[in-house]
Amino acid sequence: MDLEDLRLAVYQGFARDGRAPGADRLAAELGTDADTVGDGLRALHQVRHVVLDADGTVVMAHPFSAVPLGFTVMGRRTLWWGGCAWDTFALPHLLPDESPVLVSTRCPACSRPHAWNISRDEPPPGEQVAHFLVPVQRIWDDVVHSCANQRLFCSTTCVEAWLAATRVTRGYVMDLATLWRLASHWYEGRLDRGYVRREPGAAAEYFRSVGLSGPFWGLSG
Repeated sequence: MDLEDLRLAVYQGFARDGRAPGADRLAAELGTDADTVGDGLRALHQVRHVVLDADGTVVMAHPFSAVPLGFTVMGRRTLWWGGCAWDTFALPHLLPDESPVLVSTRCPACSRPHAWNISRDEPPPGEQVAHFLVPVQRIWDDVVHSCANQRLFCSTTCVEAWLAATRVTRGYVMDLATLWRLASHWYEGRLDRGYVRREPGAAAEYFRSVGLSGPFWGLSG
């Protein structure tokens, strides 16, 4: 079994159905057995193409998530869990036939509901802000925790209230336009054969190009 065939089957399943395909379905689709699929998924996990739980089940294949982390994304006919603010805003860019999508969430501080139509064309209006808790260089220490703490708040006032209540250190705050730019091309090509993850230098240049700065993003100056 070719690992790239498996990677594409996982991503295409998420894109089509809104959920991760199971090992049996992947095995049937690829003409192999579930044990071989399991070995392949573990190999993809090692190179960060998918995220597995302790049982070897696919939890995430960025920007798709198999578990609720604070967001829902509704396309024309498909409903996805939004893995985090970054991934949620990325979905209409990765799935052009679905744009715009309806993104919904609640402010973690005050529980006020928020919803936006997110398209490929321009950032959504709104005074809300995104807060990312974990610096980019540490995201993969516990990627599910990191993604669960990339959230959207009513305002910086709500961010500060949440930080005080949870007693965690402030991360990075950005407006909706910056979040949209960050998400717009980050996953470009991920549904195509031969996709290659960005090396650190290319990632840093991308972060600069969308207006991010500082050590939180691994950037100097």
